[in-house]
Amino acid sequence: MPRPRAAPRTDDSVIGNSDLARTFSEIADMLDILGEVVYKAVAYRRVADAVERYPDDVAALFRHGTPPKIPGAGDALSAKLAELAETGHLGYHERLRAQVPSGMLEMLHVPGVGPRTVRLLHAALGITSLDELRLAAEQGQLRGVKGLSARTEQNVLAGIARIAQRSTRLLLHDADRLVRDIIDALRDVAGVRRLEAAGSLRRRRATIGDLDLLAAVDDPGPLMAALDGLPQVDHVLAAGTDRSSIVLRDGPQVDLMVCPPAAWGSHLVHFTGSRDHNVALRGRALDRGLSLSEKGFKVVDTGELLLAPTEAEVYERLDLAWVPPELREDEGEIAAAAENRLPRLVERGDVRGDTHTHSSWTDGVDSIEAMARAARGRGAEYMVLTDHSPSLGIAKGLSAELVAAQAKEIGRLNVELAPFRILHGTELEIRADGALDYPDEMLATFDVVIASLHTGRGQPSERLTRRALGAIGNPHVDVLAHPSGKIVNVRDPLPLDWPRVFAAAAESGTLLEINGSPRMDLDESLARAAAQAGARLTVASDAHRTEELEYLDYAVSIARRAWLEPDQVAGTRSADALLALIG
Repeated sequence: MPRPRAAPRTDDSVIGNSDLARTFSEIADMLDILGEVVYKAVAYRRVADAVERYPDDVAALFRHGTPPKIPGAGDALSAKLAELAETGHLGYHERLRAQVPSGMLEMLHVPGVGPRTVRLLHAALGITSLDELRLAAEQGQLRGVKGLSARTEQNVLAGIARIAQRSTRLLLHDADRLVRDIIDALRDVAGVRRLEAAGSLRRRRATIGDLDLLAAVDDPGPLMAALDGLPQVDHVLAAGTDRSSIVLRDGPQVDLMVCPPAAWGSHLVHFTGSRDHNVALRGRALDRGLSLSEKGFKVVDTGELLLAPTEAEVYERLDLAWVPPELREDEGEIAAAAENRLPRLVERGDVRGDTHTHSSWTDGVDSIEAMARAARGRGAEYMVLTDHSPSLGIAKGLSAELVAAQAKEIGRLNVELAPFRILHGTELEIRADGALDYPDEMLATFDVVIASLHTGRGQPSERLTRRALGAIGNPHVDVLAHPSGKIVNVRDPLPLDWPRVFAAAAESGTLLEINGSPRMDLDESLARAAAQAGARLTVASDAHRTEELEYLDYAVSIARRAWLEPDQVAGTRSADALLALIG
């Protein structure tokens, strides 16, 4: 489960929530590497997760003499939190760091390399860093360690390469935040007619390299000066009359292009589409005696420049329907636009309910009531509350008694909040042996059951696939949540046999989830393949606090990139229609 951004550090604290949580997570990792008993590491991870999600500045509360009650933190761990909050340091953490080099912690970021493997590699080969691990794999040394093989070496090298690639790309959620701040600061600059994000951000790709902005202006001078003078700018790479490039203190490069309002459409098409999409458009233009660039259409025979103030005019001149930005990847959209068979993509306004949310009853931050009121405030007609089942210990899963108590609380709130509706669900753990956490007779009492694979990720593909198929085949399971188990820029997807998973979901009617949290799972390629196989999908936020309900927007973005129409997305139905669909 991806963590949200922690509460910001205040002037009264020496350490923010994210750094507190990071320290406790590191302790858990080091305990695992050192081979300590499992429950100790689990306890530290549980507290790290709770601190990361805590809505207030934890260190400031300790310093004010009002220590917060952090779930999972008994007297010993609360004392360590207090020490860290007061001083910014923790003696226990520093003692462990003396035993475990920081490079060994970095090795845990390599997919398939867990604490046991790190411990084994250190004992056998003395490996203490990612560079040493890469060198040993390249030299074929890993296969000499008991339990490892040449295949292990290949996987390690591929994983290290992916880590290097991840570091250069920004999660869509973070890119949105940065661009919103820039646009808010620049939109009222004198002479700015329009200002929008372009590039892969406008296409809503899961990760973003450089951030592209396009502005229609009467005079570019004031806008360029305002951009270069923003407080978040680290340095200016290049400044010109029609383009400026800066680097933000947070890291990414921002490229701002400007154009006259009369050429807005051709510029926006040019700076939005992928390279292959734009090449295809230029080819169609040449077939019609035109040369297409960001400046407009030039008539090849005469040299006359034809301006295009809107995107629709660009596509019309090419005898194409307007192509939604999310589809501009040269994956069949040009032919579909030429034949007038582009789908009517699902929109955020079509979605009536969120099918995956959490509360403070398990690992969420906010109460059921707060989550429901916030969802209603965002225009939802209903939400499905899906707190965790017991075996995911770190999430404080609910016992049968607590499930019954939660049902009563939901009943009370449904009377109070009507016509808004809370559907009582569960996020059911698919255990490592394939068993489900609750018995069938208990599952039958929920409105909606979503099943997830969180544990046993290192199992072979066939075994993981059988676990997923087992859940899909259970008549009480309605949704397979975040099916691939990935977290963008953090964790790679599970190697499931997707054609079998999609066929089984289509046959059983089990919904496949598009999760808009930083998991961004299913991705658009898998979601599109699932729909083509006849499976239905649902979009969900997986929100653990009220602020995360906006993650539903990102799930809709993935659905649009997957070419999904409203009827293919379960949450576009009313609560009663959803229950009838999964019935």
